[in-house]
Amino acid sequence: MVLEKPKEKTGKKISKLEILKVDSDNLIHPLKEELTTDSIGISKDAYQIMKYHGSYQQSNREAKRGKVKDYQFMLRLKQPAGELPPDLYRLLDDLSINHGQGDLRATTRQCFQMHGIMKGSLKTVISSIMNIGSSTVGACGDVNRNVMVSPAPFVSKDYEYVREYAKVFAHLFRPMTSAFTELWLDGEKVATAELWGKEVIEKGHKIDEDMLYDSGRGIILDHPKEPLYGDRYLPRKFKIGVTVPGDNSLDIYTNDIGCVVIMDPVTDELLGFNVMVGGGMGRTHNKETTFARAADHMGFVPKEDINECLKSILAAQRDHGNRDVRANARMKYLVHTLGIDNFKVLVESYFGKKIQPWREIQEWKYSDWMGWWEQGDGKLFYGLHVDNGRVHDVGDFRLKSAMRAIVDKYNLPMIMSPTQSIIFKDIKPEDKAGFETILSEHGIKKLEEIDPLARLAMACPALPLCGLAQTEAERIMPSYIERMRAVMNKVGVDDEEILIRMTGCPNGCARPYMAELAFVGDGPKSYQVWLGGSPVLTRTAWPFKARMNTNDLEITMEPILTMFRDQRQEFEAFGDFCHRVGAEEIEKYSESFSV
Repeated sequence: MVLEKPKEKTGKKISKLEILKVDSDNLIHPLKEELTTDSIGISKDAYQIMKYHGSYQQSNREAKRGKVKDYQFMLRLKQPAGELPPDLYRLLDDLSINHGQGDLRATTRQCFQMHGIMKGSLKTVISSIMNIGSSTVGACGDVNRNVMVSPAPFVSKDYEYVREYAKVFAHLFRPMTSAFTELWLDGEKVATAELWGKEVIEKGHKIDEDMLYDSGRGIILDHPKEPLYGDRYLPRKFKIGVTVPGDNSLDIYTNDIGCVVIMDPVTDELLGFNVMVGGGMGRTHNKETTFARAADHMGFVPKEDINECLKSILAAQRDHGNRDVRANARMKYLVHTLGIDNFKVLVESYFGKKIQPWREIQEWKYSDWMGWWEQGDGKLFYGLHVDNGRVHDVGDFRLKSAMRAIVDKYNLPMIMSPTQSIIFKDIKPEDKAGFETILSEHGIKKLEEIDPLARLAMACPALPLCGLAQTEAERIMPSYIERMRAVMNKVGVDDEEILIRMTGCPNGCARPYMAELAFVGDGPKSYQVWLGGSPVLTRTAWPFKARMNTNDLEITMEPILTMFRDQRQEFEAFGDFCHRVGAEEIEKYSESFSV
Protein backbone atom coordinates (compact mmCIF):
# COMPACT_ATOMS: atom_id res chain seq x y z
CA MET A 1 0.00 0.00 0.00
CA VAL A 2 1.28 3.48 -0.89
CA LEU A 3 0.90 5.70 2.17
CA GLU A 4 2.00 8.92 0.55
CA LYS A 5 1.82 9.66 -3.13
CA PRO A 6 5.18 10.37 -4.75
CA LYS A 7 6.01 13.94 -5.67
CA GLU A 8 8.24 15.60 -8.21
CA LYS A 9 11.54 17.05 -7.04
CA THR A 10 9.81 20.43 -7.04
CA GLY A 11 7.42 19.17 -4.36
CA LYS A 12 4.28 19.26 -6.48
CA LYS A 13 2.10 16.19 -6.83
CA ILE A 14 2.56 14.15 -9.96
CA SER A 15 -0.26 13.26 -12.34
CA LYS A 16 -2.75 10.46 -11.74
CA LEU A 17 -1.30 8.36 -14.56
CA GLU A 18 2.21 8.69 -13.15
CA ILE A 19 0.91 7.59 -9.74
CA LEU A 20 -0.82 4.64 -11.39
CA LYS A 21 2.47 3.50 -12.90
CA VAL A 22 4.15 3.67 -9.49
CA ASP A 23 1.31 1.82 -7.76
CA SER A 24 1.23 -0.92 -10.41
CA ASP A 25 4.31 -2.67 -8.94
CA ASN A 26 5.94 -2.53 -12.35
CA LEU A 27 2.90 -3.21 -14.53
CA ILE A 28 1.13 -5.91 -12.51
CA HIS A 29 -1.74 -4.24 -10.63
CA PRO A 30 -4.69 -3.74 -10.93
CA LEU A 31 -4.55 -5.71 -14.20
CA LYS A 32 -3.73 -9.02 -12.49
CA GLU A 33 -6.82 -8.87 -10.32
CA GLU A 34 -9.17 -7.79 -13.10
CA LEU A 35 -8.13 -10.48 -15.58
CA THR A 36 -9.74 -13.08 -13.34
CA THR A 37 -13.15 -11.40 -12.94
CA ASP A 38 -16.32 -12.34 -14.84
CA SER A 39 -16.56 -8.88 -16.40
CA ILE A 40 -15.96 -8.78 -20.15
CA GLY A 41 -13.91 -5.60 -19.76
CA ILE A 42 -11.39 -4.02 -17.42
CA SER A 43 -11.28 -0.68 -15.59
CA LYS A 44 -9.62 2.45 -16.92
CA ASP A 45 -6.67 1.95 -14.57
CA ALA A 46 -6.17 -1.67 -15.60
CA TYR A 47 -6.51 -0.61 -19.24
CA GLN A 48 -3.61 1.84 -18.86
CA ILE A 49 -1.40 -0.95 -17.52
CA MET A 50 -2.68 -3.37 -20.17
CA LYS A 51 -1.13 -1.20 -22.87
CA TYR A 52 2.38 -2.17 -21.72
CA HIS A 53 1.39 -5.79 -22.29
CA GLY A 54 0.60 -4.96 -25.93
CA SER A 55 -3.18 -4.57 -25.86
CA TYR A 56 -5.86 -1.89 -26.14
CA GLN A 57 -9.41 -2.38 -24.89
CA GLN A 58 -11.93 -1.47 -27.60
CA SER A 59 -15.63 -1.68 -28.39
CA ASN A 60 -17.56 -1.54 -31.65
CA ARG A 61 -18.84 2.02 -31.72
CA GLU A 62 -21.42 1.15 -34.37
CA ALA A 63 -22.95 -1.85 -32.63
CA LYS A 64 -26.37 -1.54 -31.05
CA ARG A 65 -26.06 -2.21 -27.35
CA GLY A 66 -27.61 -1.59 -23.99
CA LYS A 67 -25.81 0.00 -21.07
CA VAL A 68 -22.95 -2.52 -21.16
CA LYS A 69 -20.31 -2.10 -23.87
CA ASP A 70 -19.25 -5.12 -25.91
CA TYR A 71 -15.62 -4.91 -24.85
CA GLN A 72 -12.98 -6.66 -26.90
CA PHE A 73 -9.21 -6.32 -27.16
CA MET A 74 -6.75 -5.42 -29.88
CA LEU A 75 -3.40 -7.14 -29.42
CA ARG A 76 -0.23 -5.80 -31.07
CA LEU A 77 2.97 -7.75 -31.58
CA LYS A 78 6.52 -6.58 -31.12
CA GLN A 79 8.57 -7.53 -34.20
CA PRO A 80 11.95 -5.75 -34.26
CA ALA A 81 13.13 -5.17 -37.83
CA GLY A 82 9.66 -6.25 -38.95
CA GLU A 83 10.65 -9.91 -39.02
CA LEU A 84 7.87 -12.49 -39.27
CA PRO A 85 8.99 -16.15 -39.27
CA PRO A 86 6.70 -18.58 -41.09
CA ASP A 87 5.70 -20.45 -37.92
CA LEU A 88 4.67 -17.18 -36.29
CA TYR A 89 2.46 -16.30 -39.26
CA ARG A 90 0.78 -19.70 -39.08
CA LEU A 91 0.14 -19.15 -35.38
CA LEU A 92 -1.30 -15.66 -35.92
CA ASP A 93 -3.49 -16.92 -38.74
CA ASP A 94 -4.90 -19.66 -36.50
CA LEU A 95 -5.30 -17.37 -33.48
CA SER A 96 -7.16 -14.75 -35.53
CA ILE A 97 -9.65 -17.40 -36.64
CA ASN A 98 -10.09 -19.10 -33.28
CA HIS A 99 -9.86 -16.10 -30.96
CA GLY A 100 -10.12 -12.91 -33.05
CA GLN A 101 -12.34 -11.42 -35.73
CA GLY A 102 -10.73 -13.50 -38.47
CA ASP A 103 -8.37 -10.96 -40.01
CA LEU A 104 -4.97 -9.42 -39.27
CA ARG A 105 -3.89 -5.79 -39.53
CA ALA A 106 -0.38 -4.78 -40.65
CA THR A 107 0.58 -1.58 -38.84
CA THR A 108 2.76 1.36 -39.89
CA ARG A 109 5.46 0.22 -37.43
CA GLN A 110 6.21 -3.11 -39.06
CA CYS A 111 4.17 -5.43 -36.89
CA PHE A 112 0.84 -7.23 -36.92
CA GLN A 113 -2.08 -6.48 -34.67
CA MET A 114 -5.13 -8.63 -34.11
CA HIS A 115 -8.63 -7.36 -33.34
CA GLY A 116 -11.69 -8.86 -31.68
CA ILE A 117 -10.06 -10.87 -28.88
CA MET A 118 -12.27 -11.52 -25.87
CA LYS A 119 -10.90 -11.01 -22.40
CA GLY A 120 -11.13 -14.73 -21.64
CA SER A 121 -8.91 -15.52 -24.63
CA LEU A 122 -6.15 -13.02 -23.89
CA LYS A 123 -4.04 -15.40 -21.83
CA THR A 124 -4.25 -18.14 -24.47
CA VAL A 125 -3.32 -15.77 -27.29
CA ILE A 126 -0.50 -13.92 -25.50
CA SER A 127 1.06 -17.06 -24.01
CA SER A 128 0.97 -18.77 -27.41
CA ILE A 129 2.82 -15.83 -28.96
CA MET A 130 5.39 -15.70 -26.16
CA ASN A 131 6.01 -19.45 -26.26
CA ILE A 132 6.87 -19.39 -29.96
CA GLY A 133 9.62 -16.83 -29.41
CA SER A 134 7.71 -13.66 -30.18
CA SER A 135 6.19 -11.08 -27.86
CA THR A 136 3.65 -8.33 -27.31
CA VAL A 137 5.73 -6.74 -24.54
CA GLY A 138 6.22 -3.03 -25.09
CA ALA A 139 4.21 -2.93 -28.30
CA CYS A 140 2.25 -0.19 -26.52
CA GLY A 141 2.81 1.91 -23.38
CA ASP A 142 5.38 4.46 -22.20
CA VAL A 143 8.42 2.42 -23.24
CA ASN A 144 10.48 1.86 -26.35
CA ARG A 145 8.15 0.61 -29.07
CA ASN A 146 8.83 -1.67 -32.04
CA VAL A 147 12.18 -0.77 -33.64
CA MET A 148 11.75 -0.04 -37.35
CA VAL A 149 14.09 -0.56 -40.29
CA SER A 150 14.14 -0.37 -44.04
CA PRO A 151 12.23 -3.55 -44.92
CA ALA A 152 14.43 -4.42 -47.91
CA PRO A 153 16.03 -7.80 -47.03
CA PHE A 154 19.17 -7.24 -49.09
CA VAL A 155 22.08 -9.53 -48.29
CA SER A 156 24.74 -6.86 -47.89
CA LYS A 157 26.73 -5.75 -44.87
CA ASP A 158 25.04 -2.37 -44.45
CA TYR A 159 21.49 -3.75 -44.51
CA GLU A 160 22.54 -6.65 -42.29
CA TYR A 161 23.88 -4.19 -39.71
CA VAL A 162 20.57 -2.30 -39.86
CA ARG A 163 18.65 -5.44 -38.94
CA GLU A 164 21.19 -6.52 -36.33
CA TYR A 165 21.25 -3.24 -34.45
CA ALA A 166 17.48 -2.84 -34.57
CA LYS A 167 17.32 -6.06 -32.56
CA VAL A 168 20.15 -4.88 -30.29
CA PHE A 169 18.23 -1.70 -29.45
CA ALA A 170 14.97 -3.60 -28.99
CA HIS A 171 16.62 -5.98 -26.53
CA LEU A 172 18.57 -3.22 -24.78
CA PHE A 173 15.40 -1.27 -23.98
CA ARG A 174 13.07 -4.15 -23.15
CA PRO A 175 11.12 -3.77 -19.90
CA MET A 176 12.66 -6.04 -17.25
CA THR A 177 9.65 -6.46 -14.97
CA SER A 178 8.39 -10.00 -14.31
CA ALA A 179 4.81 -8.80 -14.89
CA PHE A 180 4.56 -10.42 -18.31
CA THR A 181 5.48 -13.95 -17.25
CA GLU A 182 3.51 -13.60 -14.03
CA LEU A 183 0.27 -12.61 -15.76
CA TRP A 184 0.40 -14.64 -18.96
CA LEU A 185 2.62 -17.64 -18.15
CA ASP A 186 1.83 -18.12 -14.45
CA GLY A 187 5.42 -17.27 -13.64
CA GLU A 188 6.87 -20.04 -15.81
CA LYS A 189 9.69 -19.50 -18.29
CA VAL A 190 8.74 -19.19 -21.94
CA ALA A 191 9.23 -22.25 -24.10
CA THR A 192 11.36 -20.19 -26.49
CA ALA A 193 13.09 -16.93 -25.54
CA GLU A 194 12.50 -13.89 -27.75
CA LEU A 195 14.17 -14.81 -31.02
CA TRP A 196 15.76 -11.40 -31.64
CA GLY A 197 17.38 -11.39 -28.19
CA LYS A 198 18.88 -14.84 -28.72
CA GLU A 199 20.13 -13.82 -32.15
CA VAL A 200 22.08 -10.73 -31.08
CA ILE A 201 23.53 -12.49 -28.05
CA GLU A 202 24.74 -15.28 -30.34
CA LYS A 203 26.40 -12.59 -32.48
CA GLY A 204 28.46 -11.56 -29.46
CA HIS A 205 26.50 -8.55 -28.20
CA LYS A 206 26.55 -8.32 -24.39
CA ILE A 207 23.14 -6.67 -24.08
CA ASP A 208 22.51 -7.16 -20.36
CA GLU A 209 26.04 -6.03 -19.56
CA ASP A 210 25.56 -2.92 -21.70
CA MET A 211 22.14 -2.25 -20.18
CA LEU A 212 23.38 -2.49 -16.59
CA TYR A 213 26.69 -0.66 -17.11
CA ASP A 214 26.66 2.31 -14.74
CA SER A 215 28.94 5.20 -15.60
CA GLY A 216 27.80 7.07 -12.49
CA ARG A 217 26.24 9.81 -14.61
CA GLY A 218 22.62 9.14 -13.71
CA ILE A 219 21.59 6.81 -16.50
CA ILE A 220 21.12 3.76 -14.27
CA LEU A 221 18.47 4.07 -11.58
CA ASP A 222 18.56 2.54 -8.12
CA HIS A 223 15.62 0.28 -8.88
CA PRO A 224 15.46 -3.49 -8.31
CA LYS A 225 13.48 -4.32 -11.46
CA GLU A 226 13.84 -1.55 -14.04
CA PRO A 227 17.36 -0.06 -14.10
CA LEU A 228 16.58 2.13 -17.12
CA TYR A 229 12.86 2.82 -16.74
CA GLY A 230 12.29 2.87 -12.97
CA ASP A 231 8.77 2.54 -11.61
CA ARG A 232 7.40 5.44 -13.69
CA TYR A 233 8.79 4.29 -17.04
CA LEU A 234 9.00 7.08 -19.66
CA PRO A 235 6.80 10.18 -19.90
CA ARG A 236 5.36 8.86 -23.17
CA LYS A 237 6.01 6.32 -25.92
CA PHE A 238 9.49 6.18 -27.47
CA LYS A 239 10.32 5.15 -31.04
CA ILE A 240 13.55 4.15 -32.78
CA GLY A 241 14.30 3.61 -36.48
CA VAL A 242 17.44 2.30 -38.22
CA THR A 243 18.40 2.45 -41.90
CA VAL A 244 21.20 2.86 -44.44
CA PRO A 245 22.12 6.20 -46.04
CA GLY A 246 19.68 7.11 -48.77
CA ASP A 247 16.92 4.62 -47.88
CA ASN A 248 14.05 6.44 -46.21
CA SER A 249 11.42 3.78 -46.72
CA LEU A 250 10.71 3.84 -42.97
CA ASP A 251 9.98 7.55 -42.34
CA ILE A 252 13.07 7.80 -40.17
CA TYR A 253 12.49 11.49 -39.34
CA THR A 254 9.30 10.61 -37.43
CA ASN A 255 11.18 8.71 -34.70
CA ASP A 256 12.40 9.85 -31.29
CA ILE A 257 15.76 8.41 -32.35
CA GLY A 258 16.87 7.67 -35.89
CA CYS A 259 20.12 5.79 -36.53
CA VAL A 260 21.84 5.65 -39.93
CA VAL A 261 24.62 3.08 -40.34
CA ILE A 262 27.92 4.58 -41.51
CA MET A 263 30.26 2.14 -43.24
CA ASP A 264 33.98 2.38 -43.93
CA PRO A 265 34.13 2.83 -47.73
CA VAL A 266 37.41 0.89 -47.93
CA THR A 267 36.86 -2.07 -45.59
CA ASP A 268 33.05 -2.14 -45.83
CA GLU A 269 32.88 -2.49 -42.04
CA LEU A 270 30.60 -0.63 -39.66
CA LEU A 271 32.11 2.57 -38.25
CA GLY A 272 29.11 3.84 -36.32
CA PHE A 273 25.86 5.73 -36.70
CA ASN A 274 24.57 9.13 -37.61
CA VAL A 275 22.00 9.83 -34.90
CA MET A 276 18.93 12.07 -35.25
CA VAL A 277 16.51 12.93 -32.44
CA GLY A 278 13.16 14.57 -31.78
CA GLY A 279 10.72 13.32 -34.41
CA GLY A 280 7.06 12.57 -33.73
CA MET A 281 3.64 12.84 -35.34
CA GLY A 282 1.01 13.20 -32.61
CA ARG A 283 -0.85 16.49 -32.10
CA THR A 284 -4.21 17.74 -30.83
CA HIS A 285 -6.69 19.79 -32.85
CA ASN A 286 -6.91 23.47 -31.83
CA LYS A 287 -3.98 23.17 -29.44
CA GLU A 288 -1.01 25.02 -30.90
CA THR A 289 1.30 23.74 -28.18
CA THR A 290 1.11 20.33 -29.88
CA PHE A 291 2.59 19.74 -33.32
CA ALA A 292 4.15 17.21 -35.66
CA ARG A 293 7.92 17.44 -35.90
CA ALA A 294 10.70 16.03 -38.05
CA ALA A 295 13.83 14.91 -36.21
CA ASP A 296 17.04 16.97 -36.01
CA HIS A 297 20.50 15.70 -36.90
CA MET A 298 22.45 15.34 -33.63
CA GLY A 299 25.75 13.82 -34.75
CA PHE A 300 27.88 10.73 -35.31
CA VAL A 301 28.49 8.04 -32.69
CA PRO A 302 31.08 5.22 -33.07
CA LYS A 303 29.63 1.69 -32.98
CA GLU A 304 31.31 0.85 -29.66
CA ASP A 305 29.51 3.77 -28.00
CA ILE A 306 26.09 3.52 -29.60
CA ASN A 307 24.35 1.60 -26.81
CA GLU A 308 25.57 4.00 -24.14
CA CYS A 309 24.63 7.00 -26.29
CA LEU A 310 21.10 5.71 -26.84
CA LYS A 311 20.80 5.00 -23.11
CA SER A 312 21.84 8.62 -22.53
CA ILE A 313 19.15 9.92 -24.88
CA LEU A 314 16.53 7.77 -23.20
CA ALA A 315 17.66 8.93 -19.75
CA ALA A 316 17.48 12.57 -20.85
CA GLN A 317 13.87 12.07 -21.91
CA ARG A 318 13.06 9.99 -18.82
CA ASP A 319 14.36 12.64 -16.44
CA HIS A 320 13.49 15.85 -18.30
CA GLY A 321 10.45 15.00 -20.43
CA ASN A 322 7.13 16.63 -19.53
CA ARG A 323 5.26 14.39 -17.08
CA ASP A 324 2.69 17.07 -16.17
CA VAL A 325 1.01 17.52 -19.56
CA ARG A 326 0.71 14.24 -21.42
CA ALA A 327 0.00 15.96 -24.74
CA ASN A 328 3.50 17.47 -24.50
CA ALA A 329 5.30 14.44 -23.10
CA ARG A 330 7.03 13.13 -26.24
CA MET A 331 10.75 13.77 -26.59
CA LYS A 332 10.16 16.01 -29.61
CA TYR A 333 8.89 18.74 -27.27
CA LEU A 334 12.00 18.51 -25.10
CA VAL A 335 14.23 18.77 -28.18
CA HIS A 336 12.11 21.65 -29.51
CA THR A 337 12.18 23.54 -26.20
CA LEU A 338 15.91 23.16 -25.61
CA GLY A 339 16.99 23.34 -29.24
CA ILE A 340 19.15 20.65 -30.78
CA ASP A 341 22.45 22.13 -29.52
CA ASN A 342 21.32 22.32 -25.89
CA PHE A 343 19.66 18.93 -26.11
CA LYS A 344 22.96 17.49 -27.35
CA VAL A 345 24.72 19.06 -24.35
CA LEU A 346 22.14 17.44 -22.06
CA VAL A 347 22.73 14.04 -23.67
CA GLU A 348 26.49 14.49 -23.41
CA SER A 349 26.13 15.14 -19.66
CA TYR A 350 24.84 11.56 -19.33
CA PHE A 351 27.06 10.12 -22.06
CA GLY A 352 30.33 11.53 -20.72
CA LYS A 353 31.67 12.14 -24.22
CA LYS A 354 31.29 14.70 -26.98
CA ILE A 355 29.08 13.63 -29.83
CA GLN A 356 30.96 13.95 -33.11
CA PRO A 357 29.65 16.03 -36.05
CA TRP A 358 27.05 14.52 -38.38
CA ARG A 359 28.72 12.79 -41.32
CA GLU A 360 27.52 13.75 -44.76
CA ILE A 361 25.51 11.06 -46.51
CA GLN A 362 23.78 10.68 -49.86
CA GLU A 363 20.38 12.19 -50.52
CA TRP A 364 17.32 10.34 -49.27
CA LYS A 365 15.09 8.37 -51.59
CA TYR A 366 11.80 6.63 -50.98
CA SER A 367 10.85 3.12 -52.09
CA ASP A 368 8.14 0.80 -50.84
CA TRP A 369 10.12 -2.22 -52.11
CA MET A 370 7.05 -3.75 -53.72
CA GLY A 371 7.27 -6.29 -56.55
CA TRP A 372 10.20 -8.55 -57.45
CA TRP A 373 13.80 -7.85 -56.36
CA GLU A 374 17.07 -9.78 -56.26
CA GLN A 375 18.17 -9.86 -52.64
CA GLY A 376 21.88 -10.41 -53.26
CA ASP A 377 22.44 -14.10 -52.57
CA GLY A 378 20.84 -15.64 -55.64
CA LYS A 379 17.38 -15.60 -54.10
CA LEU A 380 14.50 -13.16 -54.59
CA PHE A 381 12.15 -11.14 -52.45
CA TYR A 382 8.65 -10.02 -53.34
CA GLY A 383 6.82 -7.00 -51.96
CA LEU A 384 3.10 -7.81 -51.68
CA HIS A 385 0.93 -4.69 -51.58
CA VAL A 386 -1.77 -4.73 -48.88
CA ASP A 387 -4.44 -2.04 -49.06
CA ASN A 388 -4.22 -0.13 -45.75
CA GLY A 389 -2.73 -3.16 -44.03
CA ARG A 390 -5.90 -5.27 -43.85
CA VAL A 391 -5.09 -8.96 -44.36
CA HIS A 392 -8.42 -10.70 -44.89
CA ASP A 393 -10.54 -12.75 -47.29
CA VAL A 394 -13.45 -10.93 -48.97
CA GLY A 395 -15.27 -12.60 -51.84
CA ASP A 396 -12.86 -13.56 -54.62
CA PHE A 397 -10.08 -11.51 -52.98
CA ARG A 398 -8.49 -13.96 -50.53
CA LEU A 399 -5.27 -12.35 -49.37
CA LYS A 400 -5.12 -14.07 -45.99
CA SER A 401 -5.60 -17.50 -47.53
CA ALA A 402 -3.00 -16.71 -50.21
CA MET A 403 -0.40 -15.81 -47.61
CA ARG A 404 -1.12 -18.99 -45.66
CA ALA A 405 -0.85 -21.08 -48.83
CA ILE A 406 2.52 -19.51 -49.67
CA VAL A 407 3.85 -20.03 -46.17
CA ASP A 408 2.63 -23.62 -46.02
CA LYS A 409 4.08 -24.52 -49.44
CA TYR A 410 7.39 -22.64 -49.37
CA ASN A 411 7.92 -21.96 -45.63
CA LEU A 412 9.03 -18.41 -46.45
CA PRO A 413 9.92 -15.81 -43.82
CA MET A 414 8.40 -12.36 -44.19
CA ILE A 415 9.26 -8.76 -43.38
CA MET A 416 6.53 -6.33 -42.37
CA SER A 417 6.66 -3.11 -44.36
CA PRO A 418 6.51 0.40 -42.78
CA THR A 419 3.72 1.09 -45.29
CA GLN A 420 1.41 -1.68 -44.04
CA SER A 421 2.44 -4.24 -46.67
CA ILE A 422 4.31 -7.57 -46.61
CA ILE A 423 7.63 -8.69 -48.10
CA PHE A 424 8.32 -12.39 -48.70
CA LYS A 425 12.06 -13.12 -48.69
CA ASP A 426 14.39 -16.01 -49.56
CA ILE A 427 12.34 -17.05 -52.61
CA LYS A 428 14.13 -19.51 -54.88
CA PRO A 429 14.07 -18.37 -58.53
CA GLU A 430 12.56 -21.68 -59.54
CA ASP A 431 9.63 -21.04 -57.17
CA LYS A 432 8.73 -17.65 -58.65
CA ALA A 433 6.13 -19.00 -61.10
CA GLY A 434 4.44 -21.11 -58.42
CA PHE A 435 4.43 -18.15 -56.04
CA GLU A 436 2.71 -15.97 -58.64
CA THR A 437 0.21 -18.73 -59.42
CA ILE A 438 -0.93 -18.86 -55.79
CA LEU A 439 -1.49 -15.09 -55.78
CA SER A 440 -3.43 -15.25 -59.04
CA GLU A 441 -5.60 -18.16 -57.88
CA HIS A 442 -6.56 -16.16 -54.78
CA GLY A 443 -7.59 -13.05 -56.71
CA ILE A 444 -4.55 -10.91 -55.84
CA LYS A 445 -3.76 -8.20 -58.40
CA LYS A 446 -0.38 -7.93 -60.05
CA LEU A 447 1.62 -4.92 -58.94
CA GLU A 448 1.19 -3.15 -62.29
CA GLU A 449 -2.60 -3.44 -61.90
CA ILE A 450 -2.62 -1.44 -58.66
CA ASP A 451 -3.19 2.32 -58.87
CA PRO A 452 0.06 4.06 -57.79
CA LEU A 453 -2.03 6.32 -55.53
CA ALA A 454 -3.30 3.25 -53.66
CA ARG A 455 0.16 1.74 -53.56
CA LEU A 456 1.61 4.85 -51.90
CA ALA A 457 -1.36 5.51 -49.62
CA MET A 458 -1.74 4.71 -45.93
CA ALA A 459 -4.70 4.99 -43.56
CA CYS A 460 -5.17 4.14 -39.90
CA PRO A 461 -7.93 1.70 -38.81
CA ALA A 462 -10.12 4.44 -37.24
CA LEU A 463 -13.82 3.51 -37.02
CA PRO A 464 -15.48 1.39 -35.84
CA LEU A 465 -13.06 0.11 -33.15
CA CYS A 466 -10.65 2.94 -32.36
CA GLY A 467 -11.91 4.96 -29.41
CA LEU A 468 -10.04 8.07 -30.55
CA ALA A 469 -11.34 8.18 -34.13
CA GLN A 470 -13.38 11.25 -35.02
CA THR A 471 -14.25 9.98 -38.48
CA GLU A 472 -13.43 7.31 -41.07
CA ALA A 473 -9.99 6.46 -42.46
CA GLU A 474 -9.29 2.89 -43.60
CA ARG A 475 -12.82 2.21 -44.81
CA ILE A 476 -13.16 5.45 -46.79
CA MET A 477 -9.61 5.70 -48.15
CA PRO A 478 -10.30 3.50 -51.25
CA SER A 479 -13.10 5.84 -52.35
CA TYR A 480 -10.84 8.86 -51.78
CA ILE A 481 -8.20 7.26 -53.99
CA GLU A 482 -10.78 6.73 -56.75
CA ARG A 483 -12.04 10.30 -56.44
CA MET A 484 -8.51 11.73 -56.43
CA ARG A 485 -7.71 9.68 -59.53
CA ALA A 486 -10.80 11.09 -61.28
CA VAL A 487 -9.81 14.69 -60.48
CA MET A 488 -6.23 14.09 -61.59
CA ASN A 489 -7.45 12.61 -64.87
CA LYS A 490 -9.77 15.57 -65.39
CA VAL A 491 -6.99 18.11 -64.77
CA GLY A 492 -4.41 16.21 -66.81
CA VAL A 493 -1.88 15.20 -64.16
CA ASP A 494 -2.84 11.54 -64.29
CA ASP A 495 0.78 10.41 -64.60
CA GLU A 496 1.73 11.87 -61.20
CA GLU A 497 2.33 9.70 -58.14
CA ILE A 498 1.18 11.62 -55.06
CA LEU A 499 1.84 10.23 -51.59
CA ILE A 500 -1.51 10.47 -49.74
CA ARG A 501 -2.22 9.53 -46.14
CA MET A 502 -5.34 9.63 -43.98
CA THR A 503 -6.13 9.37 -40.27
CA GLY A 504 -9.40 9.46 -38.38
CA CYS A 505 -7.99 11.80 -35.72
CA PRO A 506 -4.95 14.09 -35.23
CA ASN A 507 -2.79 11.53 -33.37
CA GLY A 508 -0.87 10.68 -36.54
CA CYS A 509 -0.80 6.87 -36.52
CA ALA A 510 -0.48 6.72 -40.34
CA ARG A 511 2.16 9.50 -40.25
CA PRO A 512 -0.03 11.92 -42.24
CA TYR A 513 2.02 15.02 -41.52
CA MET A 514 4.93 13.74 -43.60
CA ALA A 515 2.77 13.09 -46.69
CA GLU A 516 2.53 15.26 -49.80
CA LEU A 517 -1.23 15.34 -49.22
CA ALA A 518 -3.01 14.28 -46.03
CA PHE A 519 -6.55 14.14 -44.74
CA VAL A 520 -6.76 14.32 -40.95
CA GLY A 521 -10.15 13.64 -39.36
CA ASP A 522 -11.55 16.44 -37.23
CA GLY A 523 -15.22 15.46 -36.94
CA PRO A 524 -17.99 13.40 -38.56
CA LYS A 525 -17.38 13.40 -42.33
CA SER A 526 -14.84 16.21 -41.97
CA TYR A 527 -11.08 16.43 -42.50
CA GLN A 528 -8.24 18.88 -42.25
CA VAL A 529 -6.22 19.07 -45.47
CA TRP A 530 -2.43 19.12 -45.14
CA LEU A 531 -0.05 19.90 -47.99
CA GLY A 532 3.65 20.16 -48.70
CA GLY A 533 5.29 17.12 -47.19
CA SER A 534 8.30 15.75 -49.02
CA PRO A 535 7.98 12.82 -51.45
CA VAL A 536 11.10 11.43 -49.74
CA LEU A 537 9.68 12.04 -46.25
CA THR A 538 12.17 14.55 -44.83
CA ARG A 539 9.90 17.42 -43.72
CA THR A 540 6.46 17.94 -42.26
CA ALA A 541 3.49 19.27 -44.20
CA TRP A 542 1.41 22.30 -43.21
CA PRO A 543 -2.34 22.68 -42.67
CA PHE A 544 -4.06 24.15 -45.72
CA LYS A 545 -7.74 23.76 -44.92
CA ALA A 546 -9.14 23.59 -41.38
CA ARG A 547 -12.31 21.71 -42.27
CA MET A 548 -13.22 19.95 -45.50
CA ASN A 549 -16.53 18.12 -45.71
CA THR A 550 -15.98 14.74 -47.32
CA ASN A 551 -18.35 15.76 -50.13
CA ASP A 552 -16.05 18.66 -51.04
CA LEU A 553 -12.95 16.68 -52.00
CA GLU A 554 -13.25 17.48 -55.71
CA ILE A 555 -13.86 21.24 -55.33
CA THR A 556 -10.97 21.43 -52.85
CA MET A 557 -8.42 19.52 -54.90
CA GLU A 558 -9.19 20.58 -58.48
CA PRO A 559 -7.80 24.14 -58.10
CA ILE A 560 -4.66 22.89 -56.33
CA LEU A 561 -3.97 20.24 -58.95
CA THR A 562 -4.64 22.72 -61.77
CA MET A 563 -2.18 25.18 -60.24
CA PHE A 564 0.33 22.38 -59.90
CA ARG A 565 -0.13 21.46 -63.57
CA ASP A 566 0.39 25.04 -64.78
CA GLN A 567 3.07 26.36 -62.40
CA ARG A 568 5.23 23.39 -61.48
CA GLN A 569 8.92 23.35 -62.31
CA GLU A 570 10.40 20.57 -64.42
CA PHE A 571 10.24 17.21 -62.62
CA GLU A 572 8.86 18.92 -59.49
CA ALA A 573 6.81 16.60 -57.29
CA PHE A 574 3.43 17.67 -55.93
CA GLY A 575 4.63 17.97 -52.32
CA ASP A 576 7.71 19.97 -53.34
CA PHE A 577 5.53 22.30 -55.43
CA CYS A 578 3.17 22.97 -52.52
CA HIS A 579 6.11 23.55 -50.20
CA ARG A 580 7.72 26.00 -52.64
CA VAL A 581 4.69 28.15 -53.44
CA GLY A 582 3.20 28.06 -49.94
CA ALA A 583 -0.25 28.23 -48.39
CA GLU A 584 -1.01 31.87 -49.23
CA GLU A 585 -0.48 31.48 -52.97
CA ILE A 586 -2.43 28.23 -53.14
CA GLU A 587 -5.29 29.75 -51.17
CA LYS A 588 -5.33 32.82 -53.41
CA TYR A 589 -5.38 30.67 -56.55
CA SER A 590 -8.12 28.45 -55.15
CA GLU A 591 -10.34 31.41 -54.30
CA SER A 592 -10.07 32.81 -57.84
CA PHE A 593 -10.46 29.43 -59.51
CA SER A 594 -13.49 28.76 -61.67
CA VAL A 595 -14.36 25.56 -63.50
